[in-house]
Amino acid sequence: MKRTHLPLNGLRVLDAAARHLSFTRAADELAVTPAAVGQQIRALEDTLGVVLFRRTAKGLELTPEGEAGLEALRAGFLQFEEAVRAMQAGQTSKTLTIAAPRDLTAKWLAPKLADYARSDGELRFVLLSADEDLDFTQANLDLAIRFGDGPGEHEGVRIGPSGYVVVAGDNAGHAPIGWKGCPQDENGAPALRVADAGLAIDAAASGFGQACVPALLAAADIAAGRVRVVEERGDGPAYWLIAPLPQWRQKKVRSLVTALGA
Repeated sequence: MKRTHLPLNGLRVLDAAARHLSFTRAADELAVTPAAVGQQIRALEDTLGVVLFRRTAKGLELTPEGEAGLEALRAGFLQFEEAVRAMQAGQTSKTLTIAAPRDLTAKWLAPKLADYARSDGELRFVLLSADEDLDFTQANLDLAIRFGDGPGEHEGVRIGPSGYVVVAGDNAGHAPIGWKGCPQDENGAPALRVADAGLAIDAAASGFGQACVPALLAAADIAAGRVRVVEERGDGPAYWLIAPLPQWRQKKVRSLVTALGA
C-alpha cells in the first residue's frame, strides 16, 4: 500500500503551537521565528484542507479539526522516538568490526587494540582482512584501514607517517626483499619474495637483505631494534582509518579513531 506523504515539519510545528497556544512560544521552543511558525501552519492547513487555529479575543485556540488529530499525532511522535532509539541501539554495542591489511594487524593494530581494550573490559573486536574493495554494508564493518593517498569516498583520518622506509637487520646484504606492493627498487633482483610488507620486515630482521616498507608498519620493529633504517623515502602513501559517514558518526567509532590516532 502506498503511504501518504506526511508533512512532518508542519506536524511538529502544529504540536508545539497546540501545546503553547502561541506561535511566539512555539517559535521559541523550535528555535525559529513566529513568522516561520505561521507559514508552516498555513502550509499545513492548505495541505490538509482544514483550519487548525483561530484567533479570538482570548488569544489563539484550536479548531475542532485541529483538536481531533492531536492525540494520534503525539502518539505518533512517541513511536518515531522509539523507532530512532531502536535504530541507534547498535551504537551502544561494545563490539567493533574492523578490516585491515593482515600485516598491519599483526605489526601495529593488534597491540593498539590490546591497549585500548584495557580502558573498558566490555570491548570486543572482530578483525577482518581488508580486501581491495571494501563493502561496509555486506561485511557489517564499523571501521577499515587502507594504505593509499587518502580516504577515497569515505570519511577518514591519516594515522602515522606517510611514505616508505628501507630497513635491514644486522649484517644484512644489500639485495632487496620483494613483496606485492613494494615500490620499484634498483638494487637488483630480490633476494627473497614474500606475500606482504610484514613478512618483508621479518625477512630483513633475519638478514635476508633490505626491505622497503610503509613507515608506520616498521615503526615497532625499528623501536625494538629488530631492524635499522637504511633510508627514508617520505612523501608517499599512508595508512588511513576510513568509514562511511553513518559509521563514522557513531560514538564507539569516534572513540576508537581517537585512540588509534593518538
